[in-house]
Amino acid sequence: MTSTIIAIVAAVVVIGWAYSIYVSLIQKRNKTQEAFSSIDVQLKKRYDLIPNILTIAQKFMEHERGLMEEVTKLRTQVMELPSNFENIDRKIALDGEIAKKMGQIMVAVENYPQLKSDQTMITAMQTYNEVEEHIAAARRFYNSAALELKNAVEIFPSSFFARMMNIKPTDFFKAEEKERQAVNAADFLK
Repeated sequence: MTSTIIAIVAAVVVIGWAYSIYVSLIQKRNKTQEAFSSIDVQLKKRYDLIPNILTIAQKFMEHERGLMEEVTKLRTQVMELPSNFENIDRKIALDGEIAKKMGQIMVAVENYPQLKSDQTMITAMQTYNEVEEHIAAARRFYNSAALELKNAVEIFPSSFFARMMNIKPTDFFKAEEKERQAVNAADFLK
């Protein structure tokens, strides 16, 4: 009788331990997906703001029409992507391109004194800067969640369960090589 009770208690402990690892892995995976969704929400705010900035700037910046058309095209591409975890690499790449082009527009605004002093444009640029700060914060949150998931997937004993459940680590949100290089504003003023 005593050995039966010990066996039952041991089985309950092992099952409880395995279940706690299972729950932890699922929570970490879900947290990473939630963090990615937070980035998506912030990017949506940016994409909603872009047409307003372009419309305001368009009346002043005829020379930058090609740049504005590129931003519009990139925005359309990213908005057509389904918002799911499988498209993360493509979204990251398009987001990098949009950020680069919007940076070029913001530098170009400096060449147009009447645009730079237009209150609507000032407000739009301030809002855009706030959205960019929120995007950066969402990326940091995502990277933190991705790190937790990566650790859980790679460290034993949870790595054993992760393989059984086909849970894989996700990539970190990181700057592309060209984004790490210093920006020379003179390149945008030509």
